[in-house]
Amino acid sequence: MAVFDYVAVGADGKRQSGVITADSARAARKELRLRQLSPLNVAQAKERKTSQFQRGGSISGSDLVLVTRQLAMLVRSGSTVEEALGAIAGQTDKQAARRVLMNVRGGVQEGFSPAEALAREQRSFPPYYRAVVSAGQASGRLGDVLERLATHLEKSRKLKRKLMSALIYPAVLACVAMVVVALLMIFVVPAVVEQFDTIGEDLPPLTEAVIAISGFLRSWGILVVPLLIGIGWGVRQIFANPAVKVGWDKFVLGLPLLGKVFRSVNAAQFARTFATLSSSGATVPDALVAARGSVGNEVFRQAAKDVRQQVEEGQPLHHAMRATGVFPPMLVHMIASGERGGDLPAMVGRAADYMEDELDSNATVALGLVEPLLIVLLAGVIALIVLAIMLPILQLNSLAIGA
Repeated sequence: MAVFDYVAVGADGKRQSGVITADSARAARKELRLRQLSPLNVAQAKERKTSQFQRGGSISGSDLVLVTRQLAMLVRSGSTVEEALGAIAGQTDKQAARRVLMNVRGGVQEGFSPAEALAREQRSFPPYYRAVVSAGQASGRLGDVLERLATHLEKSRKLKRKLMSALIYPAVLACVAMVVVALLMIFVVPAVVEQFDTIGEDLPPLTEAVIAISGFLRSWGILVVPLLIGIGWGVRQIFANPAVKVGWDKFVLGLPLLGKVFRSVNAAQFARTFATLSSSGATVPDALVAARGSVGNEVFRQAAKDVRQQVEEGQPLHHAMRATGVFPPMLVHMIASGERGGDLPAMVGRAADYMEDELDSNATVALGLVEPLLIVLLAGVIALIVLAIMLPILQLNSLAIGA
Protein backbone atom coordinates (compact mmCIF):
# COMPACT_ATOMS: atom_id res chain seq x y z
CA MET A 1 0.00 0.00 0.00
CA ALA A 2 1.14 3.54 -0.80
CA VAL A 3 -0.06 6.90 0.44
CA PHE A 4 -1.44 9.33 -2.13
CA ASP A 5 -2.36 13.00 -1.90
CA TYR A 6 -5.49 13.89 -3.80
CA VAL A 7 -7.51 16.89 -4.87
CA ALA A 8 -11.11 16.10 -5.78
CA VAL A 9 -14.54 17.65 -6.22
CA GLY A 10 -17.34 16.40 -3.99
CA ALA A 11 -20.99 15.85 -4.80
CA ASP A 12 -21.73 19.36 -3.56
CA GLY A 13 -19.30 20.84 -6.08
CA LYS A 14 -16.74 21.89 -3.49
CA ARG A 15 -13.07 21.13 -3.92
CA GLN A 16 -11.42 19.12 -1.15
CA SER A 17 -8.00 17.58 -0.56
CA GLY A 18 -6.65 14.78 1.58
CA VAL A 19 -4.72 11.53 1.56
CA ILE A 20 -5.69 8.00 0.65
CA THR A 21 -3.93 4.62 0.69
CA ALA A 22 -4.08 2.36 -2.35
CA ASP A 23 -1.96 -0.04 -4.40
CA SER A 24 -1.65 2.43 -7.27
CA ALA A 25 -2.78 5.84 -8.42
CA ARG A 26 -5.44 4.17 -10.57
CA ALA A 27 -6.77 2.26 -7.56
CA ALA A 28 -6.76 5.51 -5.56
CA ARG A 29 -8.88 7.23 -8.22
CA LYS A 30 -11.28 4.28 -8.21
CA GLU A 31 -11.60 4.47 -4.44
CA LEU A 32 -12.31 8.21 -4.66
CA ARG A 33 -15.08 7.63 -7.17
CA LEU A 34 -16.61 5.06 -4.82
CA ARG A 35 -16.68 7.83 -2.23
CA GLN A 36 -18.59 10.02 -4.73
CA LEU A 37 -15.57 12.25 -5.33
CA SER A 38 -14.32 13.32 -8.75
CA PRO A 39 -10.49 13.22 -8.64
CA LEU A 40 -8.64 16.16 -10.16
CA ASN A 41 -5.12 15.24 -9.09
CA VAL A 42 -3.68 12.14 -7.42
CA ALA A 43 0.04 12.03 -6.59
CA GLN A 44 2.06 9.68 -4.44
CA ALA A 45 3.00 11.38 -1.17
CA LYS A 46 6.69 10.48 -1.29
CA GLU A 47 7.06 12.45 -4.51
CA ARG A 48 6.35 15.67 -2.58
CA LYS A 49 9.65 16.56 -0.97
CA THR A 50 8.16 19.24 1.21
CA SER A 51 5.41 17.11 2.70
CA GLN A 52 4.99 16.85 6.46
CA PHE A 53 5.13 13.07 6.12
CA GLN A 54 8.66 13.30 4.74
CA ARG A 55 9.62 15.65 7.56
CA GLY A 56 8.50 13.10 10.14
CA GLY A 57 5.15 14.57 11.14
CA SER A 58 3.43 13.07 14.14
CA ILE A 59 0.21 13.40 16.12
CA SER A 60 0.40 15.85 19.00
CA GLY A 61 -0.64 14.88 22.52
CA SER A 62 -3.94 16.76 22.40
CA ASP A 63 -4.79 15.31 18.98
CA LEU A 64 -3.92 11.82 20.20
CA VAL A 65 -6.55 12.10 22.95
CA LEU A 66 -9.16 13.19 20.42
CA VAL A 67 -8.21 10.50 17.90
CA THR A 68 -8.35 7.79 20.58
CA ARG A 69 -11.74 9.00 21.78
CA GLN A 70 -13.13 9.01 18.22
CA LEU A 71 -11.62 5.62 17.48
CA ALA A 72 -13.22 4.19 20.63
CA MET A 73 -16.61 5.60 19.70
CA LEU A 74 -16.51 4.23 16.14
CA VAL A 75 -15.24 0.79 17.15
CA ARG A 76 -17.90 0.51 19.87
CA SER A 77 -20.57 1.42 17.32
CA GLY A 78 -19.60 -1.54 15.14
CA SER A 79 -17.07 -0.08 12.70
CA THR A 80 -13.91 -2.02 11.91
CA VAL A 81 -10.57 -0.51 12.89
CA GLU A 82 -9.78 0.10 9.23
CA GLU A 83 -13.05 1.95 8.64
CA ALA A 84 -12.65 3.97 11.83
CA LEU A 85 -9.11 5.05 10.93
CA GLY A 86 -10.23 6.08 7.45
CA ALA A 87 -13.18 8.08 8.79
CA ILE A 88 -11.06 9.91 11.38
CA ALA A 89 -8.32 10.65 8.83
CA GLY A 90 -10.89 11.98 6.40
CA GLN A 91 -12.31 14.54 8.81
CA THR A 92 -9.12 15.85 10.42
CA ASP A 93 -7.77 19.16 9.16
CA LYS A 94 -4.14 18.49 10.11
CA GLN A 95 -2.04 16.97 7.34
CA ALA A 96 0.48 15.34 9.70
CA ALA A 97 -2.24 13.54 11.67
CA ARG A 98 -3.99 12.50 8.45
CA ARG A 99 -0.83 10.97 7.04
CA VAL A 100 -0.08 9.09 10.24
CA LEU A 101 -3.60 7.65 10.43
CA MET A 102 -3.62 6.66 6.78
CA ASN A 103 -0.27 4.95 7.17
CA VAL A 104 -1.66 2.96 10.12
CA ARG A 105 -4.79 2.15 8.11
CA GLY A 106 -2.58 0.90 5.31
CA GLY A 107 -0.88 -1.46 7.75
CA VAL A 108 -4.25 -2.85 8.86
CA GLN A 109 -5.24 -3.34 5.21
CA GLU A 110 -2.04 -5.29 4.63
CA GLY A 111 -3.04 -7.76 7.34
CA PHE A 112 -1.21 -6.45 10.36
CA SER A 113 -2.95 -6.30 13.72
CA PRO A 114 -3.90 -2.80 14.96
CA ALA A 115 -1.04 -2.83 17.49
CA GLU A 116 1.46 -3.89 14.80
CA ALA A 117 0.14 -1.23 12.43
CA LEU A 118 0.51 1.42 15.15
CA ALA A 119 4.16 0.39 15.51
CA ARG A 120 4.75 1.88 12.05
CA GLU A 121 4.25 5.30 13.65
CA GLN A 122 6.19 4.95 16.90
CA ARG A 123 6.63 8.72 17.26
CA SER A 124 2.88 9.15 17.56
CA PHE A 125 1.97 5.99 19.48
CA PRO A 126 4.23 5.17 22.46
CA PRO A 127 4.86 1.57 23.58
CA TYR A 128 2.26 1.59 26.37
CA TYR A 129 -0.37 2.84 23.88
CA ARG A 130 0.33 -0.10 21.59
CA ALA A 131 0.34 -2.48 24.54
CA VAL A 132 -3.13 -1.31 25.60
CA VAL A 133 -4.46 -1.73 22.06
CA SER A 134 -2.95 -5.21 21.87
CA ALA A 135 -4.52 -6.18 25.20
CA GLY A 136 -7.89 -4.79 24.15
CA GLN A 137 -7.82 -6.71 20.89
CA ALA A 138 -6.90 -9.93 22.68
CA SER A 139 -9.75 -9.51 25.15
CA GLY A 140 -12.29 -8.71 22.43
CA ARG A 141 -13.21 -5.38 24.08
CA LEU A 142 -11.16 -2.99 21.98
CA GLY A 143 -13.77 -0.21 22.03
CA ASP A 144 -14.05 -0.16 25.83
CA VAL A 145 -10.29 -0.39 26.19
CA LEU A 146 -9.75 2.54 23.83
CA GLU A 147 -12.22 4.60 25.85
CA ARG A 148 -10.26 3.92 29.04
CA LEU A 149 -7.03 4.67 27.20
CA ALA A 150 -8.40 8.04 26.07
CA THR A 151 -9.34 8.86 29.67
CA HIS A 152 -5.86 7.86 30.79
CA LEU A 153 -4.21 10.08 28.16
CA GLU A 154 -6.46 12.98 29.07
CA LYS A 155 -5.61 12.74 32.77
CA SER A 156 -1.91 12.50 31.99
CA ARG A 157 -2.08 15.63 29.83
CA LYS A 158 -3.97 17.52 32.54
CA LEU A 159 -1.32 16.55 35.07
CA LYS A 160 1.50 17.71 32.79
CA ARG A 161 -0.26 20.97 31.97
CA LYS A 162 -0.82 21.63 35.67
CA LEU A 163 2.86 21.12 36.44
CA MET A 164 3.98 23.22 33.48
CA SER A 165 1.64 26.10 34.35
CA ALA A 166 2.90 26.02 37.94
CA LEU A 167 6.50 26.27 36.72
CA ILE A 168 5.90 29.26 34.45
CA TYR A 169 6.18 31.95 37.16
CA PRO A 170 9.39 30.59 38.76
CA ALA A 171 10.96 30.21 35.31
CA VAL A 172 10.07 33.77 34.31
CA LEU A 173 11.33 35.07 37.67
CA ALA A 174 14.63 33.24 37.22
CA CYS A 175 15.09 34.67 33.71
CA VAL A 176 14.32 38.20 34.92
CA ALA A 177 16.80 37.77 37.77
CA MET A 178 19.59 36.71 35.40
CA VAL A 179 18.86 39.64 33.05
CA VAL A 180 18.89 42.16 35.94
CA VAL A 181 22.18 40.83 37.32
CA ALA A 182 23.74 40.82 33.84
CA LEU A 183 22.72 44.45 33.23
CA LEU A 184 24.13 45.49 36.60
CA MET A 185 27.43 43.74 35.92
CA ILE A 186 27.82 45.02 32.35
CA PHE A 187 26.64 48.62 32.64
CA VAL A 188 26.32 49.76 36.27
CA VAL A 189 29.38 48.24 37.93
CA PRO A 190 31.96 49.51 35.36
CA ALA A 191 30.54 53.05 35.53
CA VAL A 192 30.85 53.12 39.32
CA VAL A 193 34.23 51.36 39.48
CA GLU A 194 35.82 54.05 37.31
CA GLN A 195 35.49 56.38 40.29
CA PHE A 196 37.78 54.13 42.37
CA ASP A 197 40.80 54.39 40.06
CA THR A 198 42.01 57.51 41.85
CA ILE A 199 41.88 56.06 45.36
CA GLY A 200 45.39 54.62 45.21
CA GLU A 201 44.54 51.91 47.74
CA ASP A 202 43.94 48.20 47.34
CA LEU A 203 40.29 47.42 46.77
CA PRO A 204 38.47 44.90 49.00
CA PRO A 205 38.53 41.28 47.72
CA LEU A 206 34.77 41.30 47.13
CA THR A 207 35.05 44.41 44.96
CA GLU A 208 37.97 42.90 43.03
CA ALA A 209 35.91 39.75 42.38
CA VAL A 210 32.90 41.73 41.15
CA ILE A 211 35.12 43.85 38.89
CA ALA A 212 36.72 40.70 37.43
CA ILE A 213 33.31 39.15 36.70
CA SER A 214 32.09 42.40 35.18
CA GLY A 215 35.16 42.61 32.94
CA PHE A 216 34.70 39.03 31.80
CA LEU A 217 31.06 39.61 30.89
CA ARG A 218 31.89 42.80 28.98
CA SER A 219 34.70 41.10 27.03
CA TRP A 220 33.40 37.58 26.57
CA GLY A 221 29.68 37.81 27.38
CA ILE A 222 28.75 37.07 23.77
CA LEU A 223 30.26 33.61 24.20
CA VAL A 224 28.22 32.78 27.29
CA VAL A 225 25.17 31.54 25.35
CA PRO A 226 27.15 29.15 23.07
CA LEU A 227 29.07 28.01 26.13
CA LEU A 228 25.83 27.23 27.99
CA ILE A 229 24.52 25.35 24.95
CA GLY A 230 27.74 23.33 24.82
CA ILE A 231 27.52 22.58 28.53
CA GLY A 232 23.90 21.49 28.09
CA TRP A 233 24.88 19.16 25.25
CA GLY A 234 27.73 17.73 27.32
CA VAL A 235 25.45 17.15 30.32
CA ARG A 236 22.96 15.40 28.05
CA GLN A 237 25.68 13.07 26.77
CA ILE A 238 26.79 12.33 30.32
CA PHE A 239 23.25 11.48 31.39
CA ALA A 240 22.96 9.12 28.43
CA ASN A 241 25.10 6.78 30.53
CA PRO A 242 22.62 4.51 32.40
CA ALA A 243 24.76 4.42 35.57
CA VAL A 244 24.91 8.23 35.73
CA LYS A 245 21.16 8.50 35.04
CA VAL A 246 20.33 6.03 37.83
CA GLY A 247 22.58 7.87 40.28
CA TRP A 248 21.03 11.24 39.45
CA ASP A 249 17.46 9.93 39.62
CA LYS A 250 18.21 8.35 42.99
CA PHE A 251 19.59 11.69 44.21
CA VAL A 252 16.49 13.53 42.97
CA LEU A 253 14.16 11.14 44.78
CA GLY A 254 16.11 11.74 47.99
CA LEU A 255 15.68 15.53 47.97
CA PRO A 256 13.70 16.84 50.99
CA LEU A 257 10.59 18.24 49.28
CA LEU A 258 11.11 18.03 45.54
CA GLY A 259 11.96 14.35 45.87
CA LYS A 260 8.47 13.68 47.19
CA VAL A 261 6.97 15.48 44.21
CA PHE A 262 9.04 13.51 41.69
CA ARG A 263 8.22 10.26 43.48
CA SER A 264 4.50 11.10 43.32
CA VAL A 265 4.72 11.96 39.60
CA ASN A 266 6.33 8.65 38.67
CA ALA A 267 4.20 6.56 41.04
CA ALA A 268 0.97 8.12 39.76
CA GLN A 269 1.98 7.59 36.13
CA PHE A 270 3.00 4.00 36.88
CA ALA A 271 -0.26 3.24 38.70
CA ARG A 272 -2.46 4.88 36.04
CA THR A 273 -0.83 2.94 33.20
CA PHE A 274 -0.90 -0.33 35.16
CA ALA A 275 -4.59 0.14 35.98
CA THR A 276 -5.43 0.88 32.34
CA LEU A 277 -3.60 -2.21 31.10
CA SER A 278 -4.83 -4.60 33.76
CA SER A 279 -8.45 -3.46 33.36
CA SER A 280 -8.07 -4.05 29.61
CA GLY A 281 -7.37 -7.73 30.15
CA ALA A 282 -3.57 -7.70 30.12
CA THR A 283 -1.66 -9.99 32.44
CA VAL A 284 0.23 -8.52 35.39
CA PRO A 285 3.68 -9.01 33.77
CA ASP A 286 2.51 -7.34 30.55
CA ALA A 287 0.95 -4.48 32.51
CA LEU A 288 4.23 -4.05 34.40
CA VAL A 289 6.16 -3.82 31.12
CA ALA A 290 3.86 -1.06 29.82
CA ALA A 291 3.86 0.77 33.18
CA ARG A 292 7.65 0.63 33.21
CA GLY A 293 7.75 2.31 29.82
CA SER A 294 5.48 5.13 30.98
CA VAL A 295 7.82 6.47 33.70
CA GLY A 296 10.99 8.44 33.08
CA ASN A 297 12.82 7.86 36.37
CA GLU A 298 15.40 5.08 35.99
CA VAL A 299 15.02 4.03 39.62
CA PHE A 300 11.33 3.34 39.04
CA ARG A 301 12.08 1.62 35.74
CA GLN A 302 14.60 -0.72 37.36
CA ALA A 303 12.21 -1.40 40.25
CA ALA A 304 9.42 -2.29 37.80
CA LYS A 305 11.77 -4.67 36.01
CA ASP A 306 12.67 -6.37 39.29
CA VAL A 307 9.00 -6.60 40.29
CA ARG A 308 8.11 -8.24 36.99
CA GLN A 309 10.86 -10.81 37.42
CA GLN A 310 9.68 -11.67 40.93
CA VAL A 311 6.03 -11.88 39.85
CA GLU A 312 6.95 -14.30 37.07
CA GLU A 313 8.75 -16.40 39.72
CA GLY A 314 5.52 -16.63 41.71
CA GLN A 315 5.77 -13.75 44.20
CA PRO A 316 2.61 -11.72 44.95
CA LEU A 317 2.70 -8.30 43.31
CA HIS A 318 2.53 -6.31 46.54
CA HIS A 319 5.37 -8.33 48.12
CA ALA A 320 7.60 -7.71 45.11
CA MET A 321 6.82 -3.99 45.09
CA ARG A 322 7.40 -3.61 48.84
CA ALA A 323 10.79 -5.34 48.51
CA THR A 324 12.08 -2.65 46.12
CA GLY A 325 11.53 0.14 48.66
CA VAL A 326 10.75 2.53 45.79
CA PHE A 327 6.97 2.56 45.52
CA PRO A 328 4.88 4.59 48.01
CA PRO A 329 3.49 2.48 50.89
CA MET A 330 -0.05 3.59 50.09
CA LEU A 331 0.20 2.18 46.56
CA VAL A 332 1.58 -1.10 47.87
CA HIS A 333 -1.23 -1.31 50.45
CA MET A 334 -3.92 -0.67 47.82
CA ILE A 335 -2.42 -3.33 45.55
CA ALA A 336 -2.38 -5.81 48.45
CA SER A 337 -6.07 -5.06 49.08
CA GLY A 338 -6.86 -5.49 45.40
CA GLU A 339 -5.07 -8.84 45.24
CA ARG A 340 -6.91 -10.10 48.31
CA GLY A 341 -10.28 -8.87 47.03
CA GLY A 342 -9.78 -9.96 43.44
CA ASP A 343 -10.26 -6.42 42.10
CA LEU A 344 -6.71 -5.30 41.41
CA PRO A 345 -7.39 -2.89 38.46
CA ALA A 346 -10.00 -0.90 40.40
CA MET A 347 -7.81 -0.58 43.50
CA VAL A 348 -4.79 0.53 41.48
CA GLY A 349 -6.99 3.06 39.70
CA ARG A 350 -8.14 4.48 43.04
CA ALA A 351 -4.53 4.64 44.17
CA ALA A 352 -3.66 6.58 41.02
CA ASP A 353 -6.50 9.05 41.69
CA TYR A 354 -5.30 9.56 45.27
CA MET A 355 -1.65 10.04 44.26
CA GLU A 356 -2.57 12.53 41.55
CA ASP A 357 -4.49 14.58 44.13
CA GLU A 358 -1.56 14.32 46.55
CA LEU A 359 0.81 15.33 43.77
CA ASP A 360 -1.24 18.43 43.14
CA SER A 361 -0.98 19.53 46.77
CA ASN A 362 2.72 18.62 47.08
CA ALA A 363 3.57 20.47 43.87
CA THR A 364 1.70 23.54 45.10
CA VAL A 365 3.66 23.53 48.37
CA ALA A 366 7.01 22.92 46.66
CA LEU A 367 6.52 25.62 44.06
CA GLY A 368 5.23 27.97 46.76
CA LEU A 369 8.63 27.62 48.42
CA VAL A 370 10.60 27.98 45.19
CA GLU A 371 9.24 31.44 44.45
CA PRO A 372 10.42 33.12 47.70
CA LEU A 373 13.73 31.26 47.48
CA LEU A 374 14.33 32.74 44.03
CA ILE A 375 13.43 36.21 45.32
CA VAL A 376 15.80 35.81 48.27
CA LEU A 377 18.56 34.56 45.95
CA LEU A 378 18.09 37.52 43.59
CA ALA A 379 18.10 39.94 46.53
CA GLY A 380 21.26 38.31 47.89
CA VAL A 381 23.13 38.64 44.57
CA ILE A 382 22.12 42.29 44.18
CA ALA A 383 23.09 42.96 47.81
CA LEU A 384 26.57 41.52 47.14
CA ILE A 385 26.99 43.79 44.12
CA VAL A 386 25.89 46.83 46.13
CA LEU A 387 28.18 45.85 49.00
CA ALA A 388 31.09 45.46 46.59
CA ILE A 389 30.48 49.02 45.42
CA MET A 390 29.99 50.43 48.92
CA LEU A 391 33.07 48.87 50.54
CA PRO A 392 35.62 51.10 48.71
CA ILE A 393 33.50 54.15 49.54
CA LEU A 394 33.48 53.19 53.21
CA GLN A 395 37.20 52.50 53.02
CA LEU A 396 37.77 55.95 51.51
CA ASN A 397 35.71 57.57 54.29
CA SER A 398 37.76 55.76 56.93
CA LEU A 399 41.00 57.02 55.36
CA ALA A 400 39.63 60.55 55.24
CA ILE A 401 38.61 60.43 58.91
CA GLY A 402 41.97 58.95 59.92
CA ALA A 403 43.79 61.67 58.09
